Amino acid sequence: MSHWAILSGIAGHLAAYEAVLADLKRVKGGVEALYILGDLVGPQADCEALVRRVQSPRRGEPEPQVCVGWWEEQCFRLHAVGASSETPELIARYGPETVEKLWNSVSRETVQWLRSLHFGFFELDCLLIHGSTLGVDDELTPETPPLQMLDRLIRGEANRLFCGRSGQAFQYQLQSGSVTSSLTSLEGESASQVQTLSPKQIIGVGSVGKIPGQATYTLYHPKSDLISFRTVRYGDRLGFSPTSARQSAP
Repeated sequence: MSHWAILSGIAGHLAAYEAVLADLKRVKGGVEALYILGDLVGPQADCEALVRRVQSPRRGEPEPQVCVGWWEEQCFRLHAVGASSETPELIARYGPETVEKLWNSVSRETVQWLRSLHFGFFELDCLLIHGSTLGVDDELTPETPPLQMLDRLIRGEANRLFCGRSGQAFQYQLQSGSVTSSLTSLEGESASQVQTLSPKQIIGVGSVGKIPGQATYTLYHPKSDLISFRTVRYGDRLGFSPTSARQSAP
């Protein structure tokens, strides 16, 4: 079994995506699956060309599996095909000029295609998702409290949660232990349940398009449980800088 390549945060940057695809050809052992965990689109002029590139991989390239992210959710709101047509978070974070850029960068046809994407993927014992099962805006970071991390893993029924919302590359490990939950009825009767937990981890997969000229993504080898973060430099500064951490198999 060869590697999974796990990306997020391309945000419309075609050159960054091409740099990652070129780097995948250098991965020893090959890449059998390519996941894009949301934020494929963004307020960039190359956004439509990027979407077409993802939709039509070339010979020898893995077929990208894409799920929705925060930027996709903003597109749904702008085109009034989501739960709401308001974009207060987008305006507050990036300003009204970015709203116009996003509108001009992503066509109605592309928005319809984005609506067909999955919310996340569950493979083996791994959940691959933009934020968490709570929503695309649920941002998990190395500073997130352990109980909150554990809650997200239990909700997803996974031993490993790969996420891209924060744009950071990190491994967050939760050691084995137990959780006791209790329920008290209106009559005052209580019942408790003890759940024993195996070691689990949350992996931030990095961001392909966040830093100009530098794309970071994650490689995962399911058979050996090896995770590595790779940083590809493109444009004026070329090359890559891999880092890795090996975990014991569950």
